[in-house]
Amino acid sequence: MDLAVYAVQEATAKGRVYPEAESSSGRTPWQRDRDRVIHSTGFRVLQYKTQVFVNHEGDFFRTRLTHSLEVAQIARSVARSLQLNEDLTECLALAHDVGHPPFGHAGEHALQEGMKDYNGFSHNDQSLRQVTRLEQRYVDFDGLNLTWESLEGLAKHNGPILDPDPYLKAYNQFYPLELTSYASAEAQIASISDDIAYHSHDLDDGLRAGLLQFDDLKDLPIVGQALYEAKQVIQESPATEHQHKRLRHEMIRRVINILVSDLKKQTALNIKELCPKNSDDIRYAKTGVVQFSPEIGHSNQEIRQFLYKNLYYHWRVKRMSRKGQLLVKELFEILSTNMDLLPTEWHSRLENALKTKQQSGAFRVVADYIAGMTDRYAMEEYQRLTDLAVLA
Repeated sequence: MDLAVYAVQEATAKGRVYPEAESSSGRTPWQRDRDRVIHSTGFRVLQYKTQVFVNHEGDFFRTRLTHSLEVAQIARSVARSLQLNEDLTECLALAHDVGHPPFGHAGEHALQEGMKDYNGFSHNDQSLRQVTRLEQRYVDFDGLNLTWESLEGLAKHNGPILDPDPYLKAYNQFYPLELTSYASAEAQIASISDDIAYHSHDLDDGLRAGLLQFDDLKDLPIVGQALYEAKQVIQESPATEHQHKRLRHEMIRRVINILVSDLKKQTALNIKELCPKNSDDIRYAKTGVVQFSPEIGHSNQEIRQFLYKNLYYHWRVKRMSRKGQLLVKELFEILSTNMDLLPTEWHSRLENALKTKQQSGAFRVVADYIAGMTDRYAMEEYQRLTDLAVLA
């Protein structure tokens, strides 16, 4: 597919930290980046990391992995319609959560508390650490050695960064990522596709779990319209579980379509007004170009507020989140005060950190270890460390 002039182009790509000959098999640098992300440990363990519902609560709820795949599907669709670099967009969509700790934001909050005196913790910073340092798959370098454009997109997917987290700040000094400008249009698409995916699919999981009811949604912007249209298609009330399932899917498809269609239309208008001659014109614009229309953007914020009030703060979700937060907090306390309890393969990292004589480095190793856990592994490790009946 011919790319628009404002798309990220292979001819002007800025390369990698560690120079490598690019693929001779016809793969673009960003197809290669995407493949490295897919084969990484950080991506694979997303299969058993919480999205909203902890993995063992049901086999059919979203996990961080299925969420990332859904973000990628939406992002590819938008990028293709705007003649943008679909490979880069897909790579960023798949990689955006690779640093997320177990138990979703509850686990992140626990690590933030544990690391507050040791340069803090954020899952955005951790994603960059995962792809630049923690992955150990290659002989010549740590990390995945992704392209500049992929690293820039991961770092700035939420916009310009004036006060970077410690690791990003240090990494930017080593390999400048132009933090004060916007990221590429491809990165902006991956970011807003994340919102579309988790809003629509968290509605789906909330209905599936019985925490939300259709009657709760009838007055919600976009969702209420989608529900009304879905009912017209089915033409009968969802009196059975089977009918309920079809109605739910019909509604969610329409929610996604409304959001994606508006995003494509408004972004195309923004690009036409900006008239960019290259990808840097997107980066140095006064505002992000990938946006909803004002009306749909406002409605999308109402969906977010509804989900926080009725799903994320639902007592059942909060109860499980609290358990996850307490478990991660206690894991951090146990391992940070008894670092010799870390598995053998982490001892070399700990020794290297201690050589720097910076206390924060050793605590960072503990945070890295915990952040890389799945929900299930975190529960099992906690049991191994605290339950006298478990001798292994």
